Amino acid sequence: MIEVKRKKGESFESLLRRFSRRVQDSGKMIQARKIRFHSGFPSKNATKATAIRREELREKREYLIKSGQATEEDFRRRGRRRR
Repeated sequence: MIEVKRKKGESFESLLRRFSRRVQDSGKMIQARKIRFHSGFPSKNATKATAIRREELREKREYLIKSGQATEEDFRRRGRRRR
C-alpha cells in the first residue's frame, strides 16, 4: 500500500501529484489493469454443463428446422452482438 504524508506548507495539488507519481512508479496500476478482465479456467463441471447446453440447443434447432416450424435464417445472427 502506498502512503504519502502531507509536508508542511504543501498544497493539496502537489500532494496529489506526488501520490500519483508514487502509484505510477510502484506498478500497481499496471498490475491491476493486467488482471482486471482475467477469468480463470472454468471448472470441469462448468465446461461439461456448457457443452451439454450447446448440444441441447443444437438438437432443438435441428428439430425445429426439420419439422418446418423454423428456417435456418431464423437462427442466423444478424450484425454484431452488443454486451
